[in-house]
Amino acid sequence: MNVLTKPSMSVDDFLSWAEGRPGRHELYKGEVYQVSPETAGHVHIKAAVYVALLDAARAGNLQCEVFADGMTVRIDETTAFEPDALIHCGDKVPRSAVEAPHSVVVVEVLSPSARRIDATVKLAGYFRVPSVAHYLIVDPNEPMIVHHARGLGSDIITRGVTEGTIVLDPPGLEIAVADIYAT
Repeated sequence: MNVLTKPSMSVDDFLSWAEGRPGRHELYKGEVYQVSPETAGHVHIKAAVYVALLDAARAGNLQCEVFADGMTVRIDETTAFEPDALIHCGDKVPRSAVEAPHSVVVVEVLSPSARRIDATVKLAGYFRVPSVAHYLIVDPNEPMIVHHARGLGSDIITRGVTEGTIVLDPPGLEIAVADIYAT
């Protein structure tokens, strides 16, 4: 990610600044970063994750919304990320909203430029959001999903999944690794 602005910006200022601007951006500790362009493989896996989450939410008759990228998760007053997919549970998000305030599941598909950030900065950040119960980091090149789940207290339980299913409870759904890597 490349820094685009100085001085420090709040999330509210960032969301106003980003409105109508081309490209994807994220805010970290008050600084705006442009997200690198995505490869076709990245986009295919991101779409497969979205479809798998959407199908699972529908099959479970969940009163949750599934979003592909574009929705913002506010970490604190100066940090906001835009995951590749998420599940929001709670009041329906207004059509004009750009934030998903009750994200329960967030997903990042790895890219060469953000691999380290996804596994460190975003891991710590997403679990600062009380509603986040699961953070999935998906490898776009081979069947490997790192599933981080909120445990008791401040514990985060981590497991690597290469086959079978991943149970996401809450909100009460299951996704098959094969469905994501079938493309």
